[in-house]
Amino acid sequence: MSENESSTRRLARRLSWEAILGALLLIAISGGGFINKDFLTAENWANLLANFVEIALMALPLSLIVITNEIDLSVASILGLSSCLLGLLWEFKCPMPAAIVICLFAGALCGALNGFLIVRFRLPSLAVTIGTLALFRGFAFILLGDTAVADFPPEYAGFGLGVIAHTFIPAPFAIFIVLAIVFWVVLHHTTIGRSLYSVGGNQTAAFFSGVNIHRLKMLLFICSGTISALAGIIYTFRFSSSRADNGTGFELSAIAAVFLGGVMVQGGKGTITGVVLSLLLIGIINNVLTLADVSNEILRIVTGSLLILSVLLPNLIASTRERWRFMRRQREIAAPV
Repeated sequence: MSENESSTRRLARRLSWEAILGALLLIAISGGGFINKDFLTAENWANLLANFVEIALMALPLSLIVITNEIDLSVASILGLSSCLLGLLWEFKCPMPAAIVICLFAGALCGALNGFLIVRFRLPSLAVTIGTLALFRGFAFILLGDTAVADFPPEYAGFGLGVIAHTFIPAPFAIFIVLAIVFWVVLHHTTIGRSLYSVGGNQTAAFFSGVNIHRLKMLLFICSGTISALAGIIYTFRFSSSRADNGTGFELSAIAAVFLGGVMVQGGKGTITGVVLSLLLIGIINNVLTLADVSNEILRIVTGSLLILSVLLPNLIASTRERWRFMRRQREIAAPV
C-alpha cells in the first residue's frame, strides 16, 4: 500500500457530510456577498433568519421521525390550523396566553392522531400523513374560510418581528436555537437517541432489545404536532395575520432540509448538526435569489431541485464510502502475509 493511498483513505474517512455542508455554507455566504452587497448586512441577516424559522422548527422533530424510518407530511397543515385557531380564539376575546396554550394542545392532538393511526393500525406514515395533510388544512378553512384575522396585540406581534437586544438575531430564532440544542442532546447523548437510531436501523432488533417502539413513535408524532403548532403561532405573530393558507408548501422545504442534512430516507442515520447546517444553506440560497428579484416560480423549482439533491447526494456519498471500504477489504485479503 502506497503512502498516497493511505493518506487518501484517511481523508475520506474524515470527510463527513457535515463538513461538506459546512464548506457549501461558506461558499454560499461568499457568493451571496459577491452577488449582492446588501447580503452581508445585519438587517438582511435578520430577515434571512426570520424567514425560515418556522421551517427550521418543524424540521427538528421531523428529523427524529425520519431517523425512525417514518415521515410526517402534515406539519405545514398543522401550522396553518394552529394559526387559524389562534385567530379565531382572539376574535372571540380569548386571552392570548390561554389561546397559545390551546393551540399547542391542538397541535399535540393532531400529532397524536397521526401517531395513533400509524402505531395502532400499523399504517404507513406516508399514506397517513398525506391524508391528515389534507384533513388539517380542510379544518383550517372550515375555521376561517377565505377571511383573515389581524390586529393581534402589539407585544405579541412585536415578538414575532423583534430581535434579541444588541444583535441581529430575531427573537423567534432564539426559540429555534434552544430547541436545536435540546434535540441535539436528546438524539446524540441520551438513551432515547440511541433507541431512535436502533429503531431506524433495525426495528425487529430494537423490539427484542426492549425498546418500546409504539410509545416512542407516538411521542415523536405528538412532539412534531406540538412544535408545528408553535411554528404556526410564531408565523401568525410575524405577519400579524391568521389565514387558512398560512404555511402552504412548507412541508417540502422542511423535508428537503432534513434529507439534505444527511438524515437517510431509509432511517437509522442522521444528525441534528447536519440538519441545522442544511437549514442555513437553504435559507441563504433562498435569500440570495430573493435579493436578485427571482420569481416565486423559480424559488419553487430551486426547492424541488434541493429536495431531489438532498435524497441523491447523501446516498451517493454513502454508497461511495461503502465501495471504498469493500475495495480496501479486498486489497487486504489479496495482500501477501
